[in-house]
Amino acid sequence: MVITNGKKILKLSECEAVYASCEFLLRYITGLEAENGCVVVDKTGTTLYTDKRYIEAAEKFFQGSDVSAVLYKQSELLERLAKYKKVGISFNWTPHIEYLALEKADVKTENIDKQLAVAMGVKNEWELENIQKACTIAERAFLKLLPEIKEGMTESEVAALLEYNMRTLGAQGTSFATIVAFGAHAAVPHHETGATKLKFGDEILIDFGCRVNGYCSDITRTFLFGDDGKHEEFKKAYAAVLKAHELVKENAKSGMTGIEVDAIAREYLTAQGYGQLFTHSLGHGIGLNVHEFPSVSPKGENVLEDNMVFSDEPGVYVAGEYGIRIEDTVTLRKGKVKSFMSETDRNLIIL
Repeated sequence: MVITNGKKILKLSECEAVYASCEFLLRYITGLEAENGCVVVDKTGTTLYTDKRYIEAAEKFFQGSDVSAVLYKQSELLERLAKYKKVGISFNWTPHIEYLALEKADVKTENIDKQLAVAMGVKNEWELENIQKACTIAERAFLKLLPEIKEGMTESEVAALLEYNMRTLGAQGTSFATIVAFGAHAAVPHHETGATKLKFGDEILIDFGCRVNGYCSDITRTFLFGDDGKHEEFKKAYAAVLKAHELVKENAKSGMTGIEVDAIAREYLTAQGYGQLFTHSLGHGIGLNVHEFPSVSPKGENVLEDNMVFSDEPGVYVAGEYGIRIEDTVTLRKGKVKSFMSETDRNLIIL
């Protein structure tokens, strides 16, 4: 099944044509994973310019769609683009050397980064299905990991085992570098997974995700490796983070801004005395990129719509002591939050 988004972007751009060359945009517009190519969309359809490595596979892939594949020749491409009155491009994702070539060929360009963000922010059903598959694989890999965790393992070993599990369950790869943090390392939201060894009584925070057909999942779970009786404050904070996480699911609605949804969790944590310890935004958009539009943060003025996908990840971090983050990948359906995560327990797990 070929799902293409060229017409969607062309309409939003209000340009005669759209040009893109970065890999995730090629995949978004054509549905095909390809390197070293570019795509042009106009009222007649979508054309992928590629090399001999991909042309045969592309022609087969695009059968029955409005996409065609041709061999890339820069002179022919630039000559075509120069005929349009206005060509929409991403200023963020078009390499400078390509922009200079377009400029030299007198191609009249316009920045359409905002339109691209909006187009990619509202997912179609095929995209949602891929995100669901990526989330299911991530959860099942985590459940498989839990009984495999042993005292003395390093953070890197746990991360490698989890990534292996995701691969064997069908993932193409990870959404980002897996974060595994033992003990006080969890107080650093983006801790760099390393050689620290696990010991009894440690908390474990794992932030991870995988890709299916290019689409990402993002999930964080925080739990204890045994209970040494020294976690009263941790457990109290965990309960507050979990409540904030669930309040977002219960109260976030389509039509709210990212600021308003972020405030659901932030105001609750503030009332519980943890407001200053929630040091990042509640969430971010998820799709072909693990961080994209929309923003669910104190600065997220964008309005949330049905079929947008974002993370719900409140957290509390006490430097040198502990860190807690509970994260699901969620979407909005019929105005309400629907989580893609259904197989893992968000209540505190003690191994």
